[in-house]
Amino acid sequence: MCFDISWLPKHKMLCIDMKSFYASCECVDHGLNPLEDYVVVVSDKNRSGSVVLAASPKMKQDYGIRTGSRLYEVPCRRHIHIFNARMKRYLEISVQITELFSTFVPFEAILTYSVDESWITLDGTEKLHGSPKEAAQKIRSAIWNQFGLPSCIGIGPNRFISKVVLDVYAKKQGIAECTYEEVPKKLWPVPLREVWGIGCRMEKHLNNMGMYTLGDVANSSLDRLRKRFGVMGEQLYYHAWGVDLSPPFIDARTFPQKSLSRPKLKKYK
Repeated sequence: MCFDISWLPKHKMLCIDMKSFYASCECVDHGLNPLEDYVVVVSDKNRSGSVVLAASPKMKQDYGIRTGSRLYEVPCRRHIHIFNARMKRYLEISVQITELFSTFVPFEAILTYSVDESWITLDGTEKLHGSPKEAAQKIRSAIWNQFGLPSCIGIGPNRFISKVVLDVYAKKQGIAECTYEEVPKKLWPVPLREVWGIGCRMEKHLNNMGMYTLGDVANSSLDRLRKRFGVMGEQLYYHAWGVDLSPPFIDARTFPQKSLSRPKLKKYK
């Protein structure tokens, strides 16, 4: 059984992530290159057990140091720079980046998900910025030119698809896009641990039910998932098909919104 996707809303949404944000900010402030230099940001560099809050791409690539690692795991090398976190500074830059976004779309079309990640809805901006991919390239270039910070962008018709394609593809490619029609090909092979919204505990429960990829969830039974997880099971099932009916624009009077409403889906055999 498949979903008739023709009736689903087809927004033009970008999910924008600032790569290794804390580390990249420290690179810029200290005259280093976020993509080439070795930088680690910790909560307290005087404590060997201090948690790594961010690591530059080269630290991840060459030394396997990433968020959640410990300071004592960081090799003692002259070319490795270790900085204490400056949350006030990162928030300041995050606000400035949001202001940059507002030069592309109205403020209401911007949803700040975290200090380093946001959604932007491009609906109605084609004449100004071109296709979603062209707009993404412009925004990414503007961030780099104005702040010297690297970013990556996922593009999709709703928040869920743009977020997952960001995490799975764009963080490696820079910009990646997925449509409803491409969900089976691009998202179904994704392991559950890489899917936004599925934590370790949920992954274990799904594994015990014989599901290991998003495609396994999509091809499971809605009734089975609903009986096991309730409303969360419905959300998992709909998300697996790429369905997310959460509003593209933010209304401060009703925020926060649930990530998924409970739609009456049209189906065909």
